[in-house]
Amino acid sequence: MANEVVDKSKRQFLTTALTAVGAVGTGYLAVPFISQMQPSARAMAAGAPIEIDISRIEPGQLIRVAWRGKPVWVLSRTPEVLEILEKDTVKLADPNSANSEQPENSSNGYRSIRPEIFIAVGLCTHLGCSPTFRPETAPNDLGDDWKGGFFCPCHGSGFDLAGRVFKSVPAPTNLVIPPYRYITDTQIIIGEESNKETTA
Repeated sequence: MANEVVDKSKRQFLTTALTAVGAVGTGYLAVPFISQMQPSARAMAAGAPIEIDISRIEPGQLIRVAWRGKPVWVLSRTPEVLEILEKDTVKLADPNSANSEQPENSSNGYRSIRPEIFIAVGLCTHLGCSPTFRPETAPNDLGDDWKGGFFCPCHGSGFDLAGRVFKSVPAPTNLVIPPYRYITDTQIIIGEESNKETTA
């Protein structure tokens, strides 16, 4: 009788201990599989907003940054460029950006919050090639009517310095303007849109 009591208590202890060890072991085995299904820190960072300091960009200079795995251009436009953008709209397919993707705060002729700073995703809207920055006027390979812009070498699409596509090229729409906002006069966050249009 005493032996039966001892055996049952030993059996119960062993069963409880093995169940606990099994649960812990299962947890240790499951963690790598579950964590593998989560996006990596690098992937999460790639989609996160990024902050850009524009204080050192010279007039006419273009810098490139990466956001969500895509190239994003930040261009400091000169007064001469802004003047051309206002006048030279006859050759554009969508000069008012009615059929293009841009945040509300950039729905204007300059396609930007501030006229002098232009921000765009640097991918052609035809097949996703990255156009080259061609700020020069009337280069030999682009013709006398080229006033500066972005030229896609893959299939010949051209965009002005507001990212507006020219007529009769493969690209169907203007370049995409990502959501962005100013946090100071010289700091921009790409990936977050301000709540109202800014003209500062």
